[in-house]
Amino acid sequence: MRKRLTRVAFYAAVLAMGLYVTSPFLWLIISSFQTEREIVSVPPHWIPQKPTLENYQALFDPPKSDSDRAKLPEQGGFVPASARDLLPSMRNSLLTALVVASINVLFGTLAAYAFARFRFRGRQMLTYAILSLRIVPDVALVIPFFMLIRTAGLLDSPLALVLTYLGATLPFSVFILTGFLQTIPKELDEAAMVDGAGPWQTLWRIILPIASPGLIAAAVFSFMASWNEFLFALIFTETARSITLPVIVATFTSDFNISFSLMNAAGVLAVIPPVVLALFFRRYLVDGLTRGAVKG
Repeated sequence: MRKRLTRVAFYAAVLAMGLYVTSPFLWLIISSFQTEREIVSVPPHWIPQKPTLENYQALFDPPKSDSDRAKLPEQGGFVPASARDLLPSMRNSLLTALVVASINVLFGTLAAYAFARFRFRGRQMLTYAILSLRIVPDVALVIPFFMLIRTAGLLDSPLALVLTYLGATLPFSVFILTGFLQTIPKELDEAAMVDGAGPWQTLWRIILPIASPGLIAAAVFSFMASWNEFLFALIFTETARSITLPVIVATFTSDFNISFSLMNAAGVLAVIPPVVLALFFRRYLVDGLTRGAVKG
């Protein structure tokens, strides 16, 4: 009986913690199907009284004039003009995050393989120097990055975001992949060399298949960091050709109006890719991050 009570108490605590952690996400989904009046009502309605898809319709087919906006009572007649840039901003965020994740895996793997397998002068110092780049807060890097990007003529360009996001994510990817590669026995490299394989063949045919959890963890981390980044995107982008989704969602708040219904609907669209990635690669994420974090 005592064991049963302990088990029941444990699962009850886990359930309570799970509800506490997921309640903001549940409220985001529920309120995206509510009217503006329902969202701001007191007390709040966890179950929509009048479920509506008009919030999503206003995002995918935004009104083009003030008279058309006034015909949307579910949003209180307020639809931000920036709603028309939602789909282009999602495309920009997706392309930027995919490019950053791909470059992280490519260059992060090469650097991590060198740190994990080769011994050279200054190796330890260089490792700490690369990791220290991630310790610097992003707000301290805004002005230097802005000066460099403006000098290069890359303002309001997706390339500006790619370069800045690489500076923020690549050091951590190198750190994680270095620790993960150090868990792979060096005897595999020696056996491959005995069979006549060179360093590149060893890396491509032996190391990379074994290190796939670490590679996936680094790719997912860099993708999520790029997808959710707001500060650099706010400073370096301006038009629909380069602006990202977090910046567009922030523009749904004006000096006189706040469209909670549209912000929640856009928030649901924004969390879909990270959630899908986390659920699909959850086993690789746990293995890659834990093994890479406790070695080296």
